[in-house]
Amino acid sequence: MMTEISLNILDVAENSTHAKASFVEITVCADTKADRLYVTIRDDGCGMNEEQLAHVEDPFFTTRTTRKVGLGVPFFKQAALSTGGSFHIDSKVNEGTVVYAEFVLDHIDRMPLGDINSTIYTLIQCHGDIDFRYVYRYDEREFILDTRQMKEILGGIPLDIPEVSEYIREYLSENKREVDGGVIL
Repeated sequence: MMTEISLNILDVAENSTHAKASFVEITVCADTKADRLYVTIRDDGCGMNEEQLAHVEDPFFTTRTTRKVGLGVPFFKQAALSTGGSFHIDSKVNEGTVVYAEFVLDHIDRMPLGDINSTIYTLIQCHGDIDFRYVYRYDEREFILDTRQMKEILGGIPLDIPEVSEYIREYLSENKREVDGGVIL
């Protein structure tokens, strides 16, 4: 099992990239009053047919030819359910997929969110041809990083050149700290 929720997010977002998504939206929302942590990963990839959707939570099912098991989604589901939360996947062929996980925030079995900044940073740096929109919300405060806006402002300068890459890393760190006050989820 993965040790951090951010690693589950990375795994599902990587599935989106393999599904030929051109856009991936990741939302992480901590609602301390409701005692919940919500994670949504939405893509515009090739989607899944009904048969694939029916088996996606089976650890011995994968559409990849490079391995015979697909543990990421089952682990993510188990992590959410073990806290008393919920897990759901919606997908339509040629429209994309939405993965939704809800965790009880203060549950003893909830794994930490982990280094979500590094997860988002890694996705952006490794998949320059894919646009990402990341929303991080902590109670009523939030910040959004949207690579489409960054690319427009930069006018064709790649996001993986050192100066831009470092700016993205700092932007994620500073804004997360401003939104959640440095709370470790």
